Amino acid sequence: MLLYLNHSFHYELENLCRVFYPEEAIRVVRIGSASGKPRGRLRAAAFPVAVTRVDGVRLTAELVTGRKRLKLARQLPEDTGRAAQELALAQSLFVLLRRATGIAPPWGLLTGVRPAKLMRKLRREDGPEEAERYFRESLWVSDEKTALAARVAQAEEPVLALTRPESFSLYVSIPFCPSRCSYCSFVSHTVERPSAKRLIPAYVERLCGELRVTAEIAQSLGLRMESVYIGGGTPTTLAPEQMHTLCACLRDSFDWSHCGEFTVEAGRPDTITDEILAVMREHGANRISINPQSLNDAVLERVGRRHTASRIFSCFARAREFQFNSINMDLIAGLPGDTPESFRASLEGIIALRPENITVHTLAFKRSAELMRRPGAREGAEAIRAMLETAGELLLAAGYSPYYMYRQSRSLGNLENIGWTLPGGHCRYNIDMMEESHTVLACGAGAVTKLKAPGSSHLERVFHFKYPYEYLDRFDELLRRKERITAFYREHT
Repeated sequence: MLLYLNHSFHYELENLCRVFYPEEAIRVVRIGSASGKPRGRLRAAAFPVAVTRVDGVRLTAELVTGRKRLKLARQLPEDTGRAAQELALAQSLFVLLRRATGIAPPWGLLTGVRPAKLMRKLRREDGPEEAERYFRESLWVSDEKTALAARVAQAEEPVLALTRPESFSLYVSIPFCPSRCSYCSFVSHTVERPSAKRLIPAYVERLCGELRVTAEIAQSLGLRMESVYIGGGTPTTLAPEQMHTLCACLRDSFDWSHCGEFTVEAGRPDTITDEILAVMREHGANRISINPQSLNDAVLERVGRRHTASRIFSCFARAREFQFNSINMDLIAGLPGDTPESFRASLEGIIALRPENITVHTLAFKRSAELMRRPGAREGAEAIRAMLETAGELLLAAGYSPYYMYRQSRSLGNLENIGWTLPGGHCRYNIDMMEESHTVLACGAGAVTKLKAPGSSHLERVFHFKYPYEYLDRFDELLRRKERITAFYREHT
């Protein structure tokens, strides 16, 4: 798809086009450049072409798809600001895209990752009723999704109220997996490859070095650690002795006096053993994820998960025996071969276990995922919506409530991922990270430190090297990047 424009609002408009054409590569072309002459090409284009213009306060949107050529122009008041111009132009393009495709996205114009964060901001500034009215009448979000955003925003409030200016969460990245699932786009290395497996001992050693440096920085700045999250990849790909080394380093390096939550993504049931469970409990991990994604063995095999449903049940039972009293389990709506009926059966099977958290994801098609290259892998948007509606009905009836939410680009049906919790079972890290309420200090390959200025909404990111071999080879450079943490806090306090 080509998106021609003569303004600076390309980010929102590009994402809006992707809502309606998730499988199209979208190329943005500035009108006036050598290639930016749309007029003579529109009728002959074999792919969708959109043209958006801002001429003073006159806005024009044009869309050509096959034989359809649609156009909408609006004249705004002379004193219209940039934000209102961007919204009006997005509304015009949205109307044309909806006419051309027949699709009515339930999230309307919203393309952002954090709808609950926006809802919370509007509730705080304008009150709950006006916030919901803006969602429905200006952003054209459906009644159902508006209510969902409001409910999540409300559920987050008690947790976000705990944050102090000196609060931070710690994220630790383990970018290794036992094998690669076909839908995965994360930068992770499978230990099926001997070259990747050989990196792990050196990686753990360097990671512990980075953790010690990070702890010293946090202590020097008077920061207090509220939660710890070891993610990946699949952290339980580590051997038990490697997990012991990592957790012992965490315990010895940081001040844990204010930390009430220590999560490890066990993730893949094929990596969960009694030995790894024992190590995590020994070092005080009090929350883990056991992620089935589906309880349909045929679906699991199709997406490259090397475990069966029976393995999921046995892992869950063993985790309970090891006194893990806060467990999350993930399901993905839209996996190849899954149907609304089989998804419902998976959900009912998970609910029967009564994990404290159930996270329901919508499958997203990322360019680097192997599944993107398979023809016919995508379920229809209506099937995905049916799955999420079933999830909402069953989980609410079972006593779960939505407590955090986020959205991804290229998700099927432009839908959302929701974390559900039993009363009192929420994950604080998930809320603080998604709502960007305080600093997240991150360690390891592919991690991103997100610095939050105390008393303001200002954010700054410090990026790590993506790949483990880069992390190892350029470790000294990485440590120099961490000096930015101290400088940031000195500038903003």
